[in-house]
Amino acid sequence: MKRWVKWTLGALGALLVAAAAAAVVGTQLAERKSQRQVRLNLQPVTWATAVAAPDAATLKRGKYLFNSRGCAECHGSNGAGREFINDGKGLRIAAPNISPGEGSVVARYTPEDWERTVRHGVKPDGRPVFIMPSEDYNRLTDDDLAAVVAYAKSLPPAKGSAAVVELSLPVRLMYGYDAIQDAAQKIDHSLPPSRPIPAAVNAEHGAYVANMCIGCHGPGLSGGKIPGTPPDWAAAANLTPGQGSALARYPDAGRFVAMLRSGKRPDGTVITVMPFESLRQLNDVDARAVYAYLKTVPARPFGQR
Repeated sequence: MKRWVKWTLGALGALLVAAAAAAVVGTQLAERKSQRQVRLNLQPVTWATAVAAPDAATLKRGKYLFNSRGCAECHGSNGAGREFINDGKGLRIAAPNISPGEGSVVARYTPEDWERTVRHGVKPDGRPVFIMPSEDYNRLTDDDLAAVVAYAKSLPPAKGSAAVVELSLPVRLMYGYDAIQDAAQKIDHSLPPSRPIPAAVNAEHGAYVANMCIGCHGPGLSGGKIPGTPPDWAAAANLTPGQGSALARYPDAGRFVAMLRSGKRPDGTVITVMPFESLRQLNDVDARAVYAYLKTVPARPFGQR
């Protein structure tokens, strides 16, 4: 056999061995990462009273937030949980039952457990939640978090189960090697809750509502590949002003709000990856406030997080 053939076969064999070793190590790293204990310095929960005896206004606010901020998108309008990712290639994610019904994962949650899970992406046992937009919810005011929890606890009992997290090998390896972060990794856990802001069509209130956007569009809202999603999912758009911004399609708030309601761009093309089930529930004040805020954010290159 010619020497170059031997070298080529030897190199290929070495690459295969290296790839197999990397896969084994990556799988071990992913398992260790998913089982790690996330230590939090939780502040005393001050909103528990509002949950224990919610008034009609709190439940109404909670229902609005539940439906417009993404809770129903994954857990369903009844809170029973549902599958929201299944690429047919081994990646399957289903949200758990958070209603008071059979199979509920929150049946025994204390206020501290809700605080830990929703705001920090950490399970009651200290392990990280793999997918949970806690980076969006971390900035909820105490009143709004109380309203969401009170509403979830008020839902009619529905049958469901615990979360399903089945990772394909590529996703597992990306998670193990930190190319994909879990919910707890994306958060500055030292931040205090947001202070209440009067609802109005202005950038200040819009910044509060737009916290629901950072999980996909990034903390700077410049878009890019959405972490943890299947490879064939479209990237999130750049929402900052400037060249290449999707915001250029919406020269006024009316067209921006119409997109949130319809799921279509002004030219009629369909936007494939956006949580429109939630976004179309935003009231006009919140939707227009988001637009007002987006007009003020610093311009960033696409994907700069």
